[in-house]
Amino acid sequence: MAVPVVGLTGGIASGKSTVARAFAARGVPVVDADQLAREVVAPGTEGLAEIVATFGDDVLLADGALDRKALGARVFHDAGLRQKLNAITHPRIARLSAQRLASVDVTAPYAIYEAALIVENGLHRAMQALIVVALAPEVQRARMITRDGLSEDEAVRRIEAQAPLAKKLEVADYVIDNSGELTELSRRVDEVHRALLERLRGGAR
Repeated sequence: MAVPVVGLTGGIASGKSTVARAFAARGVPVVDADQLAREVVAPGTEGLAEIVATFGDDVLLADGALDRKALGARVFHDAGLRQKLNAITHPRIARLSAQRLASVDVTAPYAIYEAALIVENGLHRAMQALIVVALAPEVQRARMITRDGLSEDEAVRRIEAQAPLAKKLEVADYVIDNSGELTELSRRVDEVHRALLERLRGGAR
């Protein structure tokens, strides 16, 4: 029997990974789509070969690995290029995600699937619940500028490439606000974890 899958999403730099680690610390298996995205374009993969064929050798680092920053700078300025990249990576990520989720220990209460585009791709409809990590837009921009070394314009472009937070909140079963201190975040993760355990015991969506 498959383990129930709970989606975890939010905007760029909202703290999804921090929240995912908090659930993992409570014994919940986590499948991280961003990590899978790195795996499907690792050196020697068909994914990387197709990206080079589409975008050229200048998206490679000296060691042959994908230069994610250079590629990101191009695709976030051009929706057409972004669609081409997604057509290469998304099917591969979906296949690998399904494999990893299928291999989760069946004794786990549920598994977390952490991904940025769950709502955009309609994946939440097939999940038992959806958690959205929320963050004020001005804090989100500031974190991106600091964390990723982006200009304000680049940060805004990347935020606008995703669905607005309001759209994600409309379909959220649980919201975790990550604007405060880590202690408050931990308390909220505890609340959501307990609610999910109770909900999934009854098999309700």
